Amino acid sequence: MAVGFIGRTSLVSVRSEVSDITFEDIQAAAQRLKGAAHRTPIATSRSLNRQAGAALFCKCENLQRVGAFKFRGAFNMINQLSEAQRQRGVVAFSSGNHAQAVALVAKLLALPAVIVMPHDSPAVKLKATRGYGAEVVLYDRHRDNREVIAKKLSDERGLTLVPPFDHPQIIAGQGTVALELLTDLPDLDVLVAPIGGGGLISGCSIAAHAMLPALRIVGVEPESANDTSLSLEKGLIVSTPLSPSIADGLLTPAPGKLTFPIMQRHVESVALVTDDEIAEAVRFLLLRMKLLVEPSGAAAVAALMAGKVPNVQGKKIGVVLSGGNVDPTPLARILTSGAGNFKDQIR
Repeated sequence: MAVGFIGRTSLVSVRSEVSDITFEDIQAAAQRLKGAAHRTPIATSRSLNRQAGAALFCKCENLQRVGAFKFRGAFNMINQLSEAQRQRGVVAFSSGNHAQAVALVAKLLALPAVIVMPHDSPAVKLKATRGYGAEVVLYDRHRDNREVIAKKLSDERGLTLVPPFDHPQIIAGQGTVALELLTDLPDLDVLVAPIGGGGLISGCSIAAHAMLPALRIVGVEPESANDTSLSLEKGLIVSTPLSPSIADGLLTPAPGKLTFPIMQRHVESVALVTDDEIAEAVRFLLLRMKLLVEPSGAAAVAALMAGKVPNVQGKKIGVVLSGGNVDPTPLARILTSGAGNFKDQIR
């Protein structure tokens, strides 16, 4: 594997091969999730449509179990573990939503869970993860490597590692979001979803293009964490430095080795949004649509409200609201503030 460096960004080449994750895998995941995951509703707003100049259909994964789409992938993977693996338990690393998902699934399936989380994770996510019965191991995201910590725990205790995005069963589980959305709305023109490590948009794009090959798929990242945008532009994985953003769930430093080739094949473009634009979307969704959506989950709406997704006028747009877990204090700051600098308020 070749590695090069440009300034402060590291580049890693990967083969741009067709993923072996199939639409059938996503359909099988949907069957496993029946009775476990919620089939989340679709919300609309005439005011939002006027602002975006298009008809927006918001898939409310903020109303999913644990308040995020992450439950889908975690359940799909953990549900397929052997009895011996279940007895030993699982380990995961996450800033919050994947942590809660793995913790809840482990509780539902009666197996031990250890979650590696940054010490500055939103308090509501830390509390929920512990509340589901998981052991939480804290680390400093500016100094420590969470994957190294999780791998060490896995080796020492015989735990199965449940990655946040870069695993076929995780990706297949997340793809059920688009499977449901397009089953309900089979004539969409565009699908817009946020990108952290790429598990959500990868699974969704495989499902979407199996069901509707002409569908345009657009990702959204914070301007300060644009690793996928740079990676798609350069044709190889780009790792960017950790940067502050209120969208804490989208700060993965690089796309995955599995998710990147999928995004290369399926994603048309990536829109970049500012923290102010994200904050405005959070305010709109709560005050006008009565939907509590965390900044990471509001990124796709932010891009459409700011006019950063091209060629959507008059189109039917599917929008993924990926999560709704946000601490009350920083949320209050967003709701009571106008446009301004929101860095570090949702951390």
